[in-house]
Amino acid sequence: MGTTTALGFESKLWATADALRNNMDAAEYKHVVLGLIFLKYISDAFEDDGEPFEEKMARLAATLRTQQAEAARLDAAIAVNLKELGYGE
Repeated sequence: MGTTTALGFESKLWATADALRNNMDAAEYKHVVLGLIFLKYISDAFEDDGEPFEEKMARLAATLRTQQAEAARLDAAIAVNLKELGYGE
């Protein structure tokens, strides 16, 4: 779990959220809240782990290519098995 650093604008952000909430219907305000929750999730999910961005993206792209190749191999094997069982063209 990472540490958080106060950036100094939290109180202003909170006051703005209060101002929005007072002027909005609850049905509309939920979209604002859900957007903020999503941004918090993204922020937490992509915390700096010390790995440079370019290296991380290259590693993740390589993993994705490997997984896609494995999925294609499995799809082909399933197609062969289905054909052998009489299900297929």
